Amino acid sequence: MDKIKAFLRKHGDILTYLFFGGLTTVVNYLIYLPCYNALRLNASVSNAVAWVGAVIFAFLTNKPFVFKSHDWSAKTLWPELAKFVSCRLGSFALEELILLATVDLLGWNGNWMKLATSVLVVVVNYVASKFLVFRK
Repeated sequence: MDKIKAFLRKHGDILTYLFFGGLTTVVNYLIYLPCYNALRLNASVSNAVAWVGAVIFAFLTNKPFVFKSHDWSAKTLWPELAKFVSCRLGSFALEELILLATVDLLGWNGNWMKLATSVLVVVVNYVASKFLVFRK
């Protein structure tokens, strides 16, 4: 039991991020899939719409639960939010380029490519949030 507690103490932020990152991915997909499949928007547009909802959810969960940033004063909130959105814009651009190239230009399956790029985006977002946004 002590080894489990030590593991959780050492890797708690990563495990918590994976949990909330998973929920963020669910939010993203709950928006992306209907846009892409039902509304027949192209993959890039569907991804952009889904990104907005996912970023809002991610910030509201990552700030307090993953990175333990509990100061919601304007002095802290606005710089964190600006850095968070800036980093997410970077990973969004990467994801958009991949989807544009593979789905819109090459005709690959948009559902599968969205899934594949999500793995890369989760890693990029964690590193950016940990080292650039919610630094201690």
